[in-house]
Amino acid sequence: MESRLRVQGHPIQPMLVTFPFGLFVSAAVFDLADVAGGPAFLGEVGYWSAVAALVAAALAAVAGMVDLWDVRADRTRRTAVTCNLVNAAMAALFLLTCLVRAEAPQRGATGVQLAIELLALAVGSVGVWLGARLIRQFDRPPAAEPTGFEALADLPAPTVEIIRPPAA
Repeated sequence: MESRLRVQGHPIQPMLVTFPFGLFVSAAVFDLADVAGGPAFLGEVGYWSAVAALVAAALAAVAGMVDLWDVRADRTRRTAVTCNLVNAAMAALFLLTCLVRAEAPQRGATGVQLAIELLALAVGSVGVWLGARLIRQFDRPPAAEPTGFEALADLPAPTVEIIRPPAA
């Protein structure tokens, strides 16, 4: 799958997806510690981790939509659309818990909210699996990189020169 959004030849969207998923996992871990009886600030950290994950998920969704324009209309497009919808469902479940927690004086999670977050992570795991499937399907085989002194042959010429002062 060729991507319109690239950094040094690598698609951006697969890189961006790791941030919200990791932050969602962190939020659930902090909320689990809070619900299990940890200090109250852990629930606050879990809440703000989920908020940061929602911002990152929005950026990843935009990149995913841009990439979706270039996917041919076949099984691949269905997989890509399903992957984006599954990731959006995960973000929606976390958004639901964040909206409920935003009104609370302390933003700690309840057991029900933690259960919703764990369900969202299970849904998100399907999205990760689908995304990995897309990457494997379209990833070009890596070129053999030179090793040893051959790797030095491709380096650009040095741009800094050392000039000795003239002899007096």
